Amino acid sequence: MPSIHELSDVQSPHIGEGTRIWQYSVILPNARIGKNCNICAHTLIENQVVLGNEVTIKSGVYLWDGTKIEDGVFIGPNATFSNDKLPRSKAYLAHYSAVLIKRGASVGANATILPGITIGQFAMVGAGAVVTKDVPAFAVVIGNPARIVRFLDKDDSLPRP
Repeated sequence: MPSIHELSDVQSPHIGEGTRIWQYSVILPNARIGKNCNICAHTLIENQVVLGNEVTIKSGVYLWDGTKIEDGVFIGPNATFSNDKLPRSKAYLAHYSAVLIKRGASVGANATILPGITIGQFAMVGAGAVVTKDVPAFAVVIGNPARIVRFLDKDDSLPRP
């Protein structure tokens, strides 16, 4: 059974066992959240969002329609996601540009992920990076615009004991 703080607004029945949702979080009715996730305070998860198992979403993160996050992903505090390449006030799209964060990837604090981006498995996005194009698996990217500075090897990608 999930643990949901009384000061959160969780409308979705699709929350996995062992998931913890902290205060001041808003989760809309059609969002799907896997098992053993940690959704920190001051977060928003819209309807067309899917989170895998063992995902960590730190405080100040808003996940918009079209976002898919696979198992074991870490999203740092105040990371920013976007789903509309040409936003206009009061202009709503029938379909939003999907953002896909693949298994085991990490997104650092205050990073910005633009619409339609895929971040490969076990990739790492540095704090404050602005990701304007897809990030390959095992890549480490930093800067604005984000650029590859190295690739992780097998040992860098293993979970810590």
